[in-house]
Amino acid sequence: MVRIIAGQARGRKLETLEGLETRPTLDRVKEAVFGSLQFDIPYADVLDLFSGSGNLGLEAASRGAKRVVLNDRSPACAEIIRRNADSLGLSGVCEILNLDYAAAIDRLKSRGERFDLVFLDPPYREGLSADAVGRLVENGLLKPGGRIVLEHASDLAPQSDAGAYRVVKTKRFGKCGYSLIEEDGE
Repeated sequence: MVRIIAGQARGRKLETLEGLETRPTLDRVKEAVFGSLQFDIPYADVLDLFSGSGNLGLEAASRGAKRVVLNDRSPACAEIIRRNADSLGLSGVCEILNLDYAAAIDRLKSRGERFDLVFLDPPYREGLSADAVGRLVENGLLKPGGRIVLEHASDLAPQSDAGAYRVVKTKRFGKCGYSLIEEDGE
């Protein structure tokens, strides 16, 4: 069962896609991520780039994010995100995109969008993490002080890219983990 763990929609269940196409973030991982970011969420502009059911982006919306853009390339996932946002009463702060992650980044850049916080939970073994992080940083989608939260397999923790971004924290939870990434302002 996937649920919202805090905020205005606390305890409410999320609809998820049947089968193995998506892998919702575990509650213990989500609790650790949001526990470390709890004071950064209210009034933040948030991007959830590989949304699946919308689990992370909708959690941020429930906790007071000003605006959340949720993207998933799967039309079925985009529809589930829309239904979840509606059922939680969070549609007013959410925009749902149905694009490949690179196309979503291009569109957001062309609109001049910038984010305080970006959630990335790509398929672990497809090698998309470094490319997605690099594109976000190169295209200026992070506001000053903005951060990326990357969920990954515990054996696939990202490495800093000298001059572009740095990994400031990594936590592991069995087979999965997350890393907090910031632009390298040097």
